[in-house]
Amino acid sequence: MNAHSPAPSILDANGVSPERAREILGEALVGADDGELFAERSESESFLFDDGRLKSAAYDSSEGFGLRVVAGETAGYAHSSEISEAAIKRAAQSASLAKRGYEGQAAEAPRATNTKLYGEEDPTASPDFSDKVALLQEIDAWCRARDPRVVQVMASLSGERRTVEILRADGRLIRDVRPLSRINVQITVEKDGRRENGFTGAGGRAGFESWISAEKWQDQAEEALRQALVNLDAIPCPPARWMWSWARAGTACCCTRPSAMAWKATSTARAPRPFRGASASGWRPRA
Repeated sequence: MNAHSPAPSILDANGVSPERAREILGEALVGADDGELFAERSESESFLFDDGRLKSAAYDSSEGFGLRVVAGETAGYAHSSEISEAAIKRAAQSASLAKRGYEGQAAEAPRATNTKLYGEEDPTASPDFSDKVALLQEIDAWCRARDPRVVQVMASLSGERRTVEILRADGRLIRDVRPLSRINVQITVEKDGRRENGFTGAGGRAGFESWISAEKWQDQAEEALRQALVNLDAIPCPPARWMWSWARAGTACCCTRPSAMAWKATSTARAPRPFRGASASGWRPRA
């Protein structure tokens, strides 16, 4: 099932009261035209199943904030990977230097919207670690069973959840959660010592459940296998051959090859004459 658990507030999770953050931002924006406090937290994980075993599994998280003060044509910006009241105060003091005695009027805030582009899914939390590994094992076994020429299967999962909070100059706290997930399948087939690959993948800003149902991942695997088999049965492209023909003066000279055709119009009114510079390899057009 989808993990719809609301992401915790970035400020609250780091022991910073949103009310106190508003006070610090308000003091920094006195006399400024605009500004905001931007906080972000990102969590991501990835799995790679290659040649019948889990080759790698990784998890990463990062967070930080930035504070901006706009005064006329000057903008002051300070940021830190430490989210704390003390760090926000230091950032406010640094960004406030952009004012330097400037006295402006706060700009009108952007118009709010109730449009919600993404859900609250957390690809790093659902499915569980063991379920993701089991899925990759299933993909590997299914692909190998589809065709005896399959000699290697590489399947991967990657997911991310990014949470953004923006504290505006007017005191509004705007929040957005952005999930991202993807599944990739690469298949290698072999015949008579020749190997070819096929690759496909799918993903988007939703939880894994939107992409890892049996029907959907099997479609991806089928497409990767189809590409690999097409490449395996492909034959070398024949070399290009030039074929020259000529017509009466004032018409056209035609130069063709299997993949292209070029026409060169002529306008001189003289008697037709053959190409000169004949050689063992054929006729060459007159310069």
